[in-house]
Amino acid sequence: MESEHGFTVSVEWLGNRGAGTSDPRAFGRASRITTPGAPPVEASAARPFHGDADRWNPETLLLAALAECHMLSYLSLAARSGIRVEEYRGEAECSLAFDGARGRITEATLRPRVVISAGDREAALALHDRAQEECFIAASVAFPVRHEAEVELRG
Repeated sequence: MESEHGFTVSVEWLGNRGAGTSDPRAFGRASRITTPGAPPVEASAARPFHGDADRWNPETLLLAALAECHMLSYLSLAARSGIRVEEYRGEAECSLAFDGARGRITEATLRPRVVISAGDREAALALHDRAQEECFIAASVAFPVRHEAEVELRG
């Protein structure tokens, strides 16, 4: 590799209710994720796995990383291509399937909605394919990441 960048996080389990992990239902799944210079992320397991619905879970954190990486890749490409993005919003979803006791994410779909004020709409739409190729996170996962993008030309 030409260059490397390191990233660190710390995870602290907050769910000891006094009996540790003496029983699968005896402990909470709450945790706090921190990284230097950023606010903490309050996390837990997903609700179906005895977690707290009001906290981020590993599945939504992974999905958020995919969506954020795609957006940042897209915005960079747009800036270099003369496409002026005014708004970027998106929804994303993934599927978690089980084969016996083992689960895995089988696919993710990103649905970015972009508003541009300068540049070609079709070129802006095509940049999503390039963003998909350049996204570090999408290149690192073992499941397909699809996108269903919309681009609106305003002005």
